[in-house]
Amino acid sequence: MAHKARGFESPSLRQGVHEAEPAVPVLCRDSQYSGELAWAVPLMSVDELQDFLAQSFPGAPTPFVVCEAANWGVRLRLPVTEAHERPGGTVSGPALMALADCGAWLAIVAQIGPVALSVTTSLHIDFLRKPSMVDVEAEGRLLKLGRRLGVVDVTMRSVGSEDIVAKAQVTYSIPPR
Repeated sequence: MAHKARGFESPSLRQGVHEAEPAVPVLCRDSQYSGELAWAVPLMSVDELQDFLAQSFPGAPTPFVVCEAANWGVRLRLPVTEAHERPGGTVSGPALMALADCGAWLAIVAQIGPVALSVTTSLHIDFLRKPSMVDVEAEGRLLKLGRRLGVVDVTMRSVGSEDIVAKAQVTYSIPPR
């Protein structure tokens, strides 16, 4: 049975959004479905997320490319340039932190819709290995998505490598809707 609430449907997904792995039941915090397990389905597609990202920062070039939006979160890529390099020939920590923050933000926004005023309340990052000067992919996986807070685990890898270069846990405050 498909739920009619925004963002919660049966495992069949909206057009333009695909499922990379089996759908995961998420405890819905909506008062209409209080305590009921529902299937989290992204409200926003890859193209919608990319447009939202560009519109949210109109005076700056969009630094990230949204690659995937699914029920578990999002995958995005940082196209690495010389501007991201730090001494030692590696991608800078601030660039990876920005990638983690944006990955968490978009993982939440993909589920709740274009809420630009969601803000970071906590970001913890571990730098695990020196990334090469190649593009870095981030996978932001939802750990918890409630009415007021969203928690996302972000794993970052250099493109072409399975080794994790950094891991972050990010908490976002979601404004009342």
